Amino acid sequence: MQARRDKFDNKRKIRPREMLAEVDRAVLSRKVNYCGNPAHKKNPGDFGLTPPSGPRAGKSLCDVAAIFEKDVASSLLKEGVMRGLVSMQFDGEWPKVIWSVTADEIVLEARLENRETGAYHGYPMQSTDPFAELILTQWRER
Repeated sequence: MQARRDKFDNKRKIRPREMLAEVDRAVLSRKVNYCGNPAHKKNPGDFGLTPPSGPRAGKSLCDVAAIFEKDVASSLLKEGVMRGLVSMQFDGEWPKVIWSVTADEIVLEARLENRETGAYHGYPMQSTDPFAELILTQWRER
């Protein structure tokens, strides 16, 4: 059983949609890519991770969201960008965080892993995280 966190990052902020024009979102969505992280995987699927999987206690597992294909994770990442669900904080040209939501309404958070390539790793947010509800609301509205 994975450990549950009682404290959440209350500094996260979604960049207002008007601060990232539609054309900029389209360009950014073509450039971001999903690399995954073995610490968030029990089943490595087709992510090609080294080591193949290595779930760590206290880490959210992607398996909970039933995302076992890199193409699915990548599509969700790109959709988050297109909907403008990116953080206020950028590292160079890349948002530090991108949020998205699965068809089953599981809220995902992806963090910048490599600022040279625009690679992200992601994981399901805990349902008890109040920010997850905000992301879900924004996802539905956008």
